[in-house]
Amino acid sequence: MIRLYDFWESGNAYKVRLLLSQLRIPFERVDIDILKGETRTASYLRKNPNHRVPLVEWPDGKTLAESNAILFYFAQDSRYLPDDPWLRAQALQWMFFEQYSHEPCIAVVRFWHFSGQLEKNRQFLADNMEQGYHALSVMDAHLSDRLFFVGDSYSIADISLYAYTHVAEEGGFDLSRFAAVKDWLDRVRQQAGHILITDRVGAAVGF
Repeated sequence: MIRLYDFWESGNAYKVRLLLSQLRIPFERVDIDILKGETRTASYLRKNPNHRVPLVEWPDGKTLAESNAILFYFAQDSRYLPDDPWLRAQALQWMFFEQYSHEPCIAVVRFWHFSGQLEKNRQFLADNMEQGYHALSVMDAHLSDRLFFVGDSYSIADISLYAYTHVAEEGGFDLSRFAAVKDWLDRVRQQAGHILITDRVGAAVGF
């Protein structure tokens, strides 16, 4: 059985839990507390020198890091990754957007809030909020005449962007300004196999 090295508050780790649950792939969950520096221990760094979660480990010792790469791997030959090369490239486009233009602002501000680091980073808050709102505006415009990000169906592009968007208000972002995004969030919640970011799925094991 595969193992997922996971931190509950992480939207990036949640992406993987969500897809694995929707694909009904069993996994063992290893809780890693990034606030306590558990990704920087010698044993973890041997698995992922970039000291990040999520990380998937196979029984033979093979590992895969980076949330969107993990989504892409597991979605192969499933309905969550388009077969058409153009649609597949569009899915990757939105996943790159998520990691470059969305996550660095929206996820980071949320992290400052729940980790108690907001005051320390107050000087960067306005800029991060502005960039986060820009990303949400781009998403809202794209979703104004479609149900999902790519083609006509739910895909890993939606999973990637949903993870931190649906908790953006925990970082102070006002989602009521983005009607199309809010409708899309509701559609994602209605997908088969959907789980909450707080759901304790997977068999827990120690590390």
